[in-house]
Amino acid sequence: MRNAICLNSEYVCQRSRFPVWQKFAGYLDTWRFITCGLALTVALPLTVILWSFSYQTQEIWQHLARHVLADLLLNTAILAAGVLTATLILGVSLAWLTGVCDFPGRKIFTWALLLPIAMPTYVLAFVTVGLMDFSGPVQTFFRAWFPASKGWFPNIRSAGGIIIVMSLTLYPYVYLLARGAFRTQGKRAMEAAQSLGWSRTSSFFKVALPMARPWIAGGLLLVLMEALADFGAVAIFNFDTFTTAIYKAWFGFFSLPAAAQLSSILVIIIFVVIAVEQKARKKMQFTQSGRSEGQFDRIKLQGWKKWIATLFASAVLLIAFVIPFLQLLIWSAEIFSEEFNFRYLGFLGRSLFFALLAAASVVCCSILLAYASRQHKDKLTQFLLRISTLGYALPGTVLAVGIVIAITAVDKQLAGILKTFLGYEKGALIQGTILTVVAAYLVRFMAVGYNSVNSAMQRITGSLDEASISLGVKGFSLLRKVHIPILKTGILTAAMLVFVDVMKEMPITLMTRPFGWDTLAVKIFELTSEGEWERAALPAVALVLGGLIPVIILTKQTEK
Repeated sequence: MRNAICLNSEYVCQRSRFPVWQKFAGYLDTWRFITCGLALTVALPLTVILWSFSYQTQEIWQHLARHVLADLLLNTAILAAGVLTATLILGVSLAWLTGVCDFPGRKIFTWALLLPIAMPTYVLAFVTVGLMDFSGPVQTFFRAWFPASKGWFPNIRSAGGIIIVMSLTLYPYVYLLARGAFRTQGKRAMEAAQSLGWSRTSSFFKVALPMARPWIAGGLLLVLMEALADFGAVAIFNFDTFTTAIYKAWFGFFSLPAAAQLSSILVIIIFVVIAVEQKARKKMQFTQSGRSEGQFDRIKLQGWKKWIATLFASAVLLIAFVIPFLQLLIWSAEIFSEEFNFRYLGFLGRSLFFALLAAASVVCCSILLAYASRQHKDKLTQFLLRISTLGYALPGTVLAVGIVIAITAVDKQLAGILKTFLGYEKGALIQGTILTVVAAYLVRFMAVGYNSVNSAMQRITGSLDEASISLGVKGFSLLRKVHIPILKTGILTAAMLVFVDVMKEMPITLMTRPFGWDTLAVKIFELTSEGEWERAALPAVALVLGGLIPVIILTKQTEK
């Protein structure tokens, strides 16, 4: 016994001599190690891009500052503000109507309002321009039947036009997350607020909406990243933003460093937005006591209100999905006999394969990150989490370049090690493989999965963890046995969002895919770059139909 006490005293004395090591060792646990590893994976291509500031591009920056920089900043701000406002209104209002209220057609609208998420923004953009442009059928009809309408028809290639198009394809991000929040609240919170004398409208704005803030903020953050990084739609509408300047700097001035420098500004903007939003809700509680209400009596809209709700949901669905998809079907029918062949089955198969692989990878990493954020609230861990979700702010093409440059450097190091120790010589080991594509998707779409899973994680009370630990369930067992079953809806939401995003992703797939692995998005790019709008409709239809699969699956699961 005395020897044990002496040994323990000696150990304590030795540890007391190294307080710095003690502090460092306290940070070394499994969850921080995982977070650090994923952050480094994302930080590697970001570092390559940020390193571009070491290159001299003064002449290009002087040209941009003199001629276009002010307009780029203004247009980008207008686009971001307009899209965020429109998606907030559409997403939250539709989520409340279908999640809490009851009106004619609600069961259909519950899943149908998710359909626009399967429509790529650039596809809706070229369909809208084809329908609404001066030579399109809509204006042609009005000029023929209403000659006085020649001067008042609005120009679709404008800030308002691009904001509407992007909002119609991006509002499902907010709708899906906000609807899950409203459904878990049930009717109990509204009834409690009304018992205190508040009206139904006041209860919505003062109780239901604040409680859903993590979900709504997560959806809006995804919308903001998507809007800032979009190139296809703004290029079709000839609306210059930061992304068009990036491409012009790259392909017009042939300066990849200048393009990377412009991209890094987007990264800084997103980083600041994430930091401000997280700081604003740092001390807020979003958990609820007791059980969430899976089944509850919905608020039944009466009289003209129920028909207004049906009309509103119908109008959004028609404009965002039904009419554009019918136009794609018409164009596809015109060229189907001469264009379709078995190659399209290969395009569809490879698109589904990449989407499934990326969704599984991103969801697994998102669960680990969300649990790490739950376990550790220190500044270092939160900083690493922010780094892990920054890739979504980058345009796909520039991010693909950063990935390719980083993986090329890793390839050279691996080749040198193999040659030195094993005498094995080979060219590229990782570059041009499926691993490169998945790594690029992981960097790009980590924010999509993390925001969905982490929003659901915040609704789990801390007392549940304490009760589980008191029963001997902790660590990975706590995550596997307790949290993951509760996070089922959030995990399915993350998987669906990543799946659909990867199906639509074009630049990363185009630049990192193995040779010959063309997908539907790559085929659409090849045809639209040649101005073959009608021929591009056929792969666009296949892409939309492929994206509907996870929407249907998620809807059935959430309804259960």
